[in-house]
Amino acid sequence: MPINQPSNQIKLTNVSIVRLKKGGKRFEIACYKNKVQEWRTGVEKNLDDVLQISNVFTNVSKGEVAKHGDLQKAFGTTDADEVVKEILKKGEVQVNEKERDHDLTSLRKEIATLVAEKSVDPSTQRPYPVGMIEKAMAEAGFSAKQQKTAKSQVSECIKLLQEKSTLPIQRARMRVRVTMPTADGKRLREKVVDGAEKIEVDETGQEEWEVVMLIDPSHFRVLNELLQKECKGRGRIETMTFTATAGS
Repeated sequence: MPINQPSNQIKLTNVSIVRLKKGGKRFEIACYKNKVQEWRTGVEKNLDDVLQISNVFTNVSKGEVAKHGDLQKAFGTTDADEVVKEILKKGEVQVNEKERDHDLTSLRKEIATLVAEKSVDPSTQRPYPVGMIEKAMAEAGFSAKQQKTAKSQVSECIKLLQEKSTLPIQRARMRVRVTMPTADGKRLREKVVDGAEKIEVDETGQEEWEVVMLIDPSHFRVLNELLQKECKGRGRIETMTFTATAGS
């Protein structure tokens, strides 16, 4: 990919600038918004679909293209593709304050929505409106981390709300069905129901034992590992309702 001198000033429209400082110099590339993350996660593999302009710059906004000598000194090559790949991998995405505030607001809203879906009022077992969750997050001083996904911050958020907000809240319970041969059921029943908050069905037949219960989602892995270890493929656990609330 040849490095060409642009003929006019670059208009920064829908652009993400990725910057890398190396060899005492600053190098920048102009990318399409959202494409940088897609490249880093492997979703996007075509450089032409990532870059708005196929040049390496020292300053994108001023249209200042990096010199061949500086590229060779810093990267050991003047091959633009190789340089661009390193900048994409190691560089920092430049975000202006307005964009950062907008992205942070959207992230907080997404986290609040997920928390509302996965939690309930302990007294009614019903979910809270998203707006109430957002107010509680502000009260508890929850800070969304832009480098993390909304989903990965839900547990941390719920824990903080439980500790530092005045909003009573708990994780919505998961409804699961566990089945295994009757002989295994008699042997393992106490261990299986140990983490249950509520047992809805507990039936022992001639050949099979079945229990339906509400558990904290974190207990699902414990049950699954117990069945794998003790039942050797004879037992089964299935999710009936991921977030069981009042009336569901």
